[in-house]
Amino acid sequence: MLPTMSDAERERLERRLERDRQRREQGKPTYFESEATLDLWPIGQDSGDQPTAIIRPRRDRRELAELEAIELDEEAQATQVLPPAESLAEREPATGTGLARSGVVFAAATAVSRVMGLLREIVAAALFGIHGPINAFEIAFLVPNTVRSLVADSALSSAFVPVFSDLLVKGERKRAWRVASSLFWLMLLGLGGLTAFFIVIAPWVMELFGYGPHAYDGLAGGLARVLFPLVLVLGLTGIVVGILNSYDHFTVPALSPVAWNLVILLGLGLGVPNASTQSSKLYVYAVAVLVATIVQFLLPLPWLRGRDDRLRLVIDIRDPAVKRTFALMLPVTIGLGLINLNAFIDQLFATHLLNKNLAPAAIVRAFRLYMLPQGMFSVAVATVLFPLLSRHASREDWNGFRGTIGTGLRLISFLLLPASAAAAVLATPIVRLLYQHGQFTAGQTPVVAHCLAAFALGLTFNGTMLMLNRGFFSLQSPWIPSWIALGNLAVNAGLDAAFYRFGIWGIPLSTSIVNIVATFALLVMFRRRMGGFALGQTARSFLLVTVAAAVLAAVSWWIWYLLDVGLGRSLPAQIASLGAALVVGYAAFFASARLLGVQELETLIRLRRARA
Repeated sequence: MLPTMSDAERERLERRLERDRQRREQGKPTYFESEATLDLWPIGQDSGDQPTAIIRPRRDRRELAELEAIELDEEAQATQVLPPAESLAEREPATGTGLARSGVVFAAATAVSRVMGLLREIVAAALFGIHGPINAFEIAFLVPNTVRSLVADSALSSAFVPVFSDLLVKGERKRAWRVASSLFWLMLLGLGGLTAFFIVIAPWVMELFGYGPHAYDGLAGGLARVLFPLVLVLGLTGIVVGILNSYDHFTVPALSPVAWNLVILLGLGLGVPNASTQSSKLYVYAVAVLVATIVQFLLPLPWLRGRDDRLRLVIDIRDPAVKRTFALMLPVTIGLGLINLNAFIDQLFATHLLNKNLAPAAIVRAFRLYMLPQGMFSVAVATVLFPLLSRHASREDWNGFRGTIGTGLRLISFLLLPASAAAAVLATPIVRLLYQHGQFTAGQTPVVAHCLAAFALGLTFNGTMLMLNRGFFSLQSPWIPSWIALGNLAVNAGLDAAFYRFGIWGIPLSTSIVNIVATFALLVMFRRRMGGFALGQTARSFLLVTVAAAVLAAVSWWIWYLLDVGLGRSLPAQIASLGAALVVGYAAFFASARLLGVQELETLIRLRRARA
């Protein structure tokens, strides 16, 4: 049986690797050579604590002994100058401010793309409404999007970033890029074949939802064939974005969706009006989505230049880091894929037990509004913190790791709880103002508004769930969120079966409860794995922000109601009443948070002063 390596031995090896990198840059002899052989770490160790690979040099024993003596001498000197543990804690506040600054920059970039996405949804709702063939489009888009979540994009990035960051931290930059290149071409081959397969079977997949050849003349199957290449393109995008995020470059990946939305808006504005039938209009929409996705992939590529290396035409499946990425990707795929598979199940219930000509599009329209604050805030915070968490885990800086998780949870709660309260109490005026135009009629507004209010219940918990999932992925132990996601799959199906009787909004209500259950399960498992992470401080902050969000809900609803009665419901009046309600409501929220002493507000105030 292979012996395991103690923590002290592993720390010693990591220090040796770092000093080796410095000596190599200075032209001095090194203990590890480029012609080294690669062996996996002993299998007796916990996989979550394993570095990617150990490099064993081919040298004679005398030379090894001499270099070992040098290593021991340098290690003794290095040990004397290591900073005490207290200094790490002292640097934590500065780190928190830096994280907040990065989060704000990324959130601002994401906000622009989300606003463009909202404009896209407004135009699409006005052109197609939520009744009729648009439901076939939503199902045709759902299926490749679910497959994408299983094998590409976020799942791939979440498995790739910890491995790539680990290699960068250890100074193996050339190897890191070789691994990235191998994964890029493997994804191109694998996802290309998978895309071709699904294009062939698309009509049969659509029939599962009741959109077979006889529903709108097989429209759903044809649209799915146009949209399935998204899986391939987004898989390649996941590699590119993962590389940039590992170098703490977030702005361009956050802004590339702006181009995505612009291309789709051009298709909706120029192509759709020139199409003669409803089906041809939806085909124009689908082609615009595909072209926009290709543009989104191409846009970040120039920013790969100037890094340590570049993507090359190489496939090295023998590299343990490549194997490690795929090993990590399996549970990450299950975890993230099962989360997205919940939407797949939701739409199965919606199409078979509710009105398939109304329910799918109504749920999607509400979901897109629900995702606006989600993408602006929680995705921004989790994306910015993910590479930092991976570096903390690679360096075994568990205090920094726990502190970063706590900071992320508190920031997400501070940003999403007021958004959740506002979306719940102002759902009807929000939907009326944004969607009720053109083909989207007044009778469709309550359907989408009720779905939005139900989604709002779980908004904050979806964000915290995302943050905790990224924490486990950074530890390279993704099976825990995978098992929780598997359990929630059954919970979601059971709740869908019970709640669909309430109407279409029962499906989003089921999703919200699943988010709450998943968050608490992840918190319990994370605390068992990592110990305390200022959970009391996080819970206190959550309660205080909840109180301030309740004040926002009460104030904003009354302001809207009074102005709605007094001004009427013309478009300018709706903008004035809803805008005033949100402005005054958020002012009440910030004032309440200040009185309650919410620390996250103080962090944002300090950040604003520093930027000024």
